[in-house]
Amino acid sequence: MITLAVETSCDETALAIYSDKEGVIGEVLLSQAKVHEQFGGVVPELSAREHTKNLLPLLKVLLDRTGFDLKKVDFISFTLTPGLILSLVVGVSFAKSLAYTLKKPLVPVHHLEGHIYSVFVERPIEEPFLALVVSGGHTDLYLVEGFGKYKFLGGTLDDAVGESYDKVARLMGLGYPGGPIIDRLARQGEPKYPLPRPMIDDLSLNMSFSGLKTAVRKIVESGNYSKEDLSASFQRAVMDVLEAKLLKAVELTGVKRVAVVGGVSANSELRERFQKLTEKGIISAYIPHPRLSTDNAVMIAYAGIERFKRGITAPEDINPEPNVPLETFGRSWS
Repeated sequence: MITLAVETSCDETALAIYSDKEGVIGEVLLSQAKVHEQFGGVVPELSAREHTKNLLPLLKVLLDRTGFDLKKVDFISFTLTPGLILSLVVGVSFAKSLAYTLKKPLVPVHHLEGHIYSVFVERPIEEPFLALVVSGGHTDLYLVEGFGKYKFLGGTLDDAVGESYDKVARLMGLGYPGGPIIDRLARQGEPKYPLPRPMIDDLSLNMSFSGLKTAVRKIVESGNYSKEDLSASFQRAVMDVLEAKLLKAVELTGVKRVAVVGGVSANSELRERFQKLTEKGIISAYIPHPRLSTDNAVMIAYAGIERFKRGITAPEDINPEPNVPLETFGRSWS
């Protein structure tokens, strides 16, 4: 079984050809970071234009590299939700056009489901397991009881972790994307600033990061600070909250297997922390390779194949939606 997958939920244009027997046949990804850098964040209209401009050339590159005959795909999988609606429209339209031309079925995928199962591209996890999704647009905890069976446990009430990194980087004039820059500077500094850990003692599994961002802004506005030390202090505060909430989820559910996924899972301190917790036997952390942590089409392909195996396809006139909860995804068309 082979699928061509399309991912355009934000500012990465990605395609992949994936087989349930052979794995990755080929993949291409084009980042728009340089396009959005001057704005300190993703500009939705520019993102959609870049996807429109790049999808066909990228498909040609993918086919030239692999020598694959596109007629051999069994279906087209693609990100339907969540994401920037203009970017999603481009990717969904592209997928629908391919499906119509090739006379192949359409299999929509939820972006977070793709992230959660990105770990499975490398190795399976016994279910049930917890999933901590940490990215530019999401910071969520789920209990995964099986494919398509998700229970939302808690998440951020305001800024997502990745969004907070970008905003803090902009406050300090560091550039975009903020996550890798702050991570690098944090390793050169010391966490000297007493920043808050919002909601860390709250009984729920919800989180908040806007207050942490405000505390950083006050230090920046003072004009007397070290970028390295402030980066280290901010990152330490974020990781303290994520670790505390994850361990609380383990305590509440009794499930110790944890998939930590999404773009922020590429962060070096996060990986070190959860590795240490695994070595101590407190949890069993599964974190995908950094290339599978950020948005990519391989994870969409994997989730698409799992849906197709279950007979889940969608009508030809399906349209994207900016944000459908993972736990209710597919009910309107499956």
